[in-house]
Amino acid sequence: MTDEEERRFRAVLFSELGNEIADQGWARFPAYTPEDRRRLVDVAQRLTAHWGQQVFVEAEDQCRLRLCLAGYEVHPKSLPERS
Repeated sequence: MTDEEERRFRAVLFSELGNEIADQGWARFPAYTPEDRRRLVDVAQRLTAHWGQQVFVEAEDQCRLRLCLAGYEVHPKSLPERS
């Protein structure tokens, strides 16, 4: 992507994911590459600065991140104890 395309894509993510988070407290988005993950972390940081409220980033699996407000986090299941 060119710098301009990257800027526009991040602006779209900021708007679309921001609206979804505002509506339901969380949003998920594919993140297949390290650059995808960095982009989503950047969007979460920008939303945090914009709203003055922390937007958390959680990995749902190897290919998807979840952005959420406090209270909408998915708590990891505890691992079974070894015997």
